[in-house]
Amino acid sequence: MSATVLTRPAPAAPAAPHPRRTRVLALPEARWAAAATVAFLAALAVHLPGGPAWAYGPLYAVAYLAGGWEPAWAGLRALRGRTLDVDLLMVVAALGAAAIGQVLDGALLIVIFATSGALEALATARTADSVRGLLDLAPATACRFTADGREETVPTAELAVGDTVLIRPGERIGADGLVLDGRSDVDQATITGEPLPAAKAPGDEVYAGTLNGAGALRVRVGRDAADTVIARIVALVEEASETKAPTQLFIEKVEQRYAAGLVAATLLLFAVPLAFGAELTGTLLRAMTFMIVASPCAVVLATMPPLLSAIANAGRHGVLVKSAVVMERLGQVDAAALDKTGTLTEGTPRVTELRPSAGLTEDELLALAAAAEHPSEHPLARAVVAAARERGLAVPAAADFVSTPGVGVRAVVGDAVIAVGAPGPHRAHPQVVELEEAGRTAAVVLRDGEPVGVLGLADRPREQAAAAVRGLAALTGRPPVLLTGDNPRAAARLAREVGLTDVRGGLLPQDKVAAVRQLADGGRRVLMVGDGVNDAPALAAAHSGIALGRAGSDLALETADAVVVRDELTVVPAVVALSRRARRLVVQNLVIAGAFITALVVWDLAGTLPLPLGVAGHEGSTVLVGLNGLRLLRERAWQRALENE
Repeated sequence: MSATVLTRPAPAAPAAPHPRRTRVLALPEARWAAAATVAFLAALAVHLPGGPAWAYGPLYAVAYLAGGWEPAWAGLRALRGRTLDVDLLMVVAALGAAAIGQVLDGALLIVIFATSGALEALATARTADSVRGLLDLAPATACRFTADGREETVPTAELAVGDTVLIRPGERIGADGLVLDGRSDVDQATITGEPLPAAKAPGDEVYAGTLNGAGALRVRVGRDAADTVIARIVALVEEASETKAPTQLFIEKVEQRYAAGLVAATLLLFAVPLAFGAELTGTLLRAMTFMIVASPCAVVLATMPPLLSAIANAGRHGVLVKSAVVMERLGQVDAAALDKTGTLTEGTPRVTELRPSAGLTEDELLALAAAAEHPSEHPLARAVVAAARERGLAVPAAADFVSTPGVGVRAVVGDAVIAVGAPGPHRAHPQVVELEEAGRTAAVVLRDGEPVGVLGLADRPREQAAAAVRGLAALTGRPPVLLTGDNPRAAARLAREVGLTDVRGGLLPQDKVAAVRQLADGGRRVLMVGDGVNDAPALAAAHSGIALGRAGSDLALETADAVVVRDELTVVPAVVALSRRARRLVVQNLVIAGAFITALVVWDLAGTLPLPLGVAGHEGSTVLVGLNGLRLLRERAWQRALENE
């Protein structure tokens, strides 16, 4: 491609797309609630001035039907499944009020109940909107280069891995990929939350939905449209939204027994006074009011809104929490264990020393090691292969490749079996000792079982490693534990840089599991953070596991309970803090719901609670609890979590 193609003028930057926002009347619950409200107000306008019953009666009937048919039908279906739906009790109470001549009060109950349901549906839809709106950030079309170098405009959904696309100045990027040519600043705030644009040059990664700056970029597509960072966030958050936390499951289990007891108590409250000669209308009205105010609607709604809001907010900031169960459990952790390579460090080590022996030159040693490591995905293996390429070495082909997590690799190169990996029994080798004392990671190269050299590799800690360690220490009350397969000296050197004191080096995968279980046996709920295949068993054994997603292995990503998409370590303590805040809101909601139910029930039993006031108190508490949980959708909630408040 000519340079002129990459630098030709572009149209003005398009305005950021408006996020998807569900219109109120797009929800059927809102339309039915609106119809019920209009019919009720029309009936009220005729009824209050003393109009005839034939005029306002049909209007009240419309209000009853519009606002009550849906919960009534859902309740009857639940009865067929031998479960008692609390919503059905509200409809029964309204019909009971109408049966004793309190038509207006019953219609008011239906209208408030329908409006409350519409508000809950709208809140749920807006929660989903906040995440799905990310999809609108990706442009609908992209400029793709054909095989003969021509440009063609295609839908972004049709882009395939390996395609090359042109991103002009001011355009939104249509796919995740790597920059092949050009330089620019890219606004990644929608994905990474960075306040300033990030400089992009050949070899850098870019994300769909981010905004290109003044330069032009040629990008090779690295992921299908369904696998982009944005798409993965949306898919996993929507999956998580379908799950239920243990607290919610317990509430729903108790709800059935509570509802049955509520019906029995209502019947007793109606039958016993009648048996002693009480007046029918007043007794039935008190019983209906009791059934309304004692219904656990607010209790049922107390748990999921805070947890789902927290999941959605974390997803917007690149942390994919896989379920409401996970979001609830993350807030319970009181100890943390961290992997080293690829987690606390950048995961892109460099070969810094070559110590050949057995008559080999440095280049020969490096070529043998690169041949054996070439099929491996481990960061150290990639560093060895990269070093060989930088020197322009011819890397021979390898066969019968075998990788053992925590140990190393083995392959047949030429006529010899080449192994590259942890020092193991060769740790006392003088060259190994020298490299490890210098804080390097030593990898021994064996040919047919005999050492032929040692490689020294070094990795840099992530910029946010120390801050993440401090954040986790503040949340758990103790510094995290460093669990690594690397040599103890290199691990200790990193620990000093990031502020860790408990360092356990030279661990195999099973040793990491044992360390996690040792902490758990001491009464700790352990959070494990890792990225590699060798971390997967520990991630599974921990109370909660978080994997770094950009360079993490597939096994680690599948095993972990949550995934950090952009490998930003500071979001790990942030999501723990967000989970704790969600748990606090759940407790707040349960207290609010319990206080309202208790106060209204006592008022009804000890005094005379007007039905309209009981309805308003019951439905008001339900709406209040729902809106309280949705506070975690706000950007301020995430900022407070980053500050570990």
